[in-house]
Amino acid sequence: MEHYDWNDGWLFAPVFTPALVQPDRAEELTPVRVPHTVKPLPYNYCNENDYQRLSGYRKEFFAPKEWEGRTVLLTFGAVAHDATVFCNGRRMFHHGCGYTAFTVDLTAALRLGQKNVVAVRCDSREDLNIPPFGGQLDGLTYGGIYRAVSLDIKEPAYLRDIFIEAKAEGDFRIYSSTVGETVGCTLQAEIRSPSGSRALYQGELSLPIVGTLNGVHPWSLEHPSLYTLTVRLIRPGTNGLPDRVLDERSTRFGFRTLQFVAGGLYLNGQRVELRGLNRHQSYAYQGYAMPDSIQRLDAQLLKKELGCNAVRTSHCPPSPAFLDACDELGILVFTEMPGWQHLGDDTWKAQALQNCREMVCQYRNHPSIFLWGVRVSGSADDEAFYKRTNETVRRLDPTRPTAGARGFHKSQLLEDVYAYNDYSYRGRGPGCEARGNVTPDTRKGYLISEFGGQQFPAKAFDDEPHRLAQALRYAAVLNDSIAQQGVAGSFGWCMTDYNTHREFGSGDRIAYHGVMDLFRNPKLSAAVYASQKTPRAPSDIVLEVSSGMALGDLPGGIPVACWVFTNAESVRLYRDNDFVAEFAPDRRGRFAALPHPPIEIQDFVGSLLEKYEGLDRAAAPQVAAILNEMRRDAMELSPLSRARMLSLRLSAQELLRMYYKYIGVLGSPTSVYRFEAVWHGRAVKTVIREPVQSVRLECTVHNPILTDGPTWDCAAVSLRAIDQNGNLLPYCSEAVQLRVEGPVEILGPSVVPLRGGMAGTYLATTGEAGRAVLHCKMEGALDTEAVLTIRCREESRA
Repeated sequence: MEHYDWNDGWLFAPVFTPALVQPDRAEELTPVRVPHTVKPLPYNYCNENDYQRLSGYRKEFFAPKEWEGRTVLLTFGAVAHDATVFCNGRRMFHHGCGYTAFTVDLTAALRLGQKNVVAVRCDSREDLNIPPFGGQLDGLTYGGIYRAVSLDIKEPAYLRDIFIEAKAEGDFRIYSSTVGETVGCTLQAEIRSPSGSRALYQGELSLPIVGTLNGVHPWSLEHPSLYTLTVRLIRPGTNGLPDRVLDERSTRFGFRTLQFVAGGLYLNGQRVELRGLNRHQSYAYQGYAMPDSIQRLDAQLLKKELGCNAVRTSHCPPSPAFLDACDELGILVFTEMPGWQHLGDDTWKAQALQNCREMVCQYRNHPSIFLWGVRVSGSADDEAFYKRTNETVRRLDPTRPTAGARGFHKSQLLEDVYAYNDYSYRGRGPGCEARGNVTPDTRKGYLISEFGGQQFPAKAFDDEPHRLAQALRYAAVLNDSIAQQGVAGSFGWCMTDYNTHREFGSGDRIAYHGVMDLFRNPKLSAAVYASQKTPRAPSDIVLEVSSGMALGDLPGGIPVACWVFTNAESVRLYRDNDFVAEFAPDRRGRFAALPHPPIEIQDFVGSLLEKYEGLDRAAAPQVAAILNEMRRDAMELSPLSRARMLSLRLSAQELLRMYYKYIGVLGSPTSVYRFEAVWHGRAVKTVIREPVQSVRLECTVHNPILTDGPTWDCAAVSLRAIDQNGNLLPYCSEAVQLRVEGPVEILGPSVVPLRGGMAGTYLATTGEAGRAVLHCKMEGALDTEAVLTIRCREESRA
């Protein structure tokens, strides 16, 4: 058994010609490394026609004579979207899905002891008769060999697949399938625990290996314990010779039990309130073509930065590296068959059914996956077709429920869970529809598969009221999905902004639906999710203040709502170092069902009147209430407040003087506001709002240690313009000049504008080890730099 990484040494032709597949070819081609995109795109105002093409890849390799009598398998992680593979001019395989892996047996076409040529005809045109194509698509689909490639040399008989069903109590069943002549062969299964202990089990090829492992640690969101299963195909020795291991395959898995019932999702007998986001697998410039470390980073952001316990991989199976990270971090994954709204002809449906098979067989050992999406998202009912998808998936994996996201009421429910795209909220009233009005069968599970951003997109550079309105909309639906009995949870649309077709999104071909921008910089709405995390240390405390406290940002200079998104116990407000008031979450208010409701700051006067105006403890709160009402209602007074003025013998002139002093209007002296998050009785995080005195460029590299091999690696860089207190400057739009030293290269432009005070870039390794430095220069701020370390891992090459 030999394994080779096959991600270097490829040649790319932007236009495919039949000559590309021939062994002898003199034409100059472009050297590329996988993962690769057929056409990098600009950040915005891109054109999807640029990547819709028939292109080609080619790789030359030497096949040693030692491969005689063995099987040579070439595996592609994903090729977008229609791939035909040739070896030495001979057509070997065709694959019609851009989101699942496929394996090609090259054995029959190889020339042993000679140079060989593999070529791939890659069709990324959107008029293909395969999912997800056929209708209008919200989101670009890109093209290229965008996941890793590998070559395996095996015996004529080998393991095709292994699958383990493992319950929380330790019971398991191991299934396997083989290829080739296996008469007389046996199986050996080894389960290795996280601590390294091992247990061996013997089995026959025709039967599952059944057993119980005592003392297991179940996989859960808090403790995602992962075990390793290794299955060996063994040919018993004869005439005194030892047994021979023909092949072995390993996979990680978790012992856990899933139940999805009318009351919600139960993991190992405990109900889980799903709080998740939809995720696109696309990135600025590169589209789908990013290495494993960047895929894994999205999972880390979901769990650690956004506080999500679940994710829906929007309309397609994701990278295995992303799922590996979800397994490790404890994130539940709802993944689904490729497609969006459109159902095609019989040929299209046959391919869609094959996509389902591949999705389940390739991903079913991931404990993070809790739900299979077996309907094309948003499509109409099709009883015959969806009976087949459900039957196929349940046969291949009886351990997980099925679902299908739809956007209409009382759809035919062939699945175990009714997943509904609920865009009913308009900023007032209930945040989501009543479950009983939507699903035709309230005895089955129910969840909200989409809500939010599509209904109310927000750019990072929108004005303050708009950004706040989006955040509060997310909070309202999150709250109401928790409050409504029988709703298992919800998935906001969506994690990040994304490039899209001209029929969707803004005019610049970006759908600004995300709680993060394309570079994964958080918007205000990200704090809604982040603040729901349960804090275990001061560093876990979130403190995000919606207002910049600058009256000039607001229409007419009239103050508007100020909200604090936090998981602290309370928030203290200070004005010019004077304590104003302390605020706690309203456990009976609009957001009472949330673990950590956002806090509306309604009192900007507090105890100041007693200190500076000499008012007694009875009068001061009444006058403060009048002033805060004027702030809230644009200087208007209710009849009750007018009556209070009379009883307090407070003149309109005196009231106005205090308003100017303690609330302020355009032209009033500016104040310094300090917000403190209180946790376990002490302030653990502070936000200071005051006029900007200096501008600084902040450069954060999310993964500064890179490893080149088995593919190129990549660093994700966030850029933010901040003031002297570390506050984001959302209206800073200066250009940042980027320059690198060392073995990395910039993906995308070397000059990037700030959008909403934020930007980003990606740095790709070049195949060499060493130290790299990113230099960032912006007018009006000191230059900054970031240091990266690049290591090279020895690859196995053929």
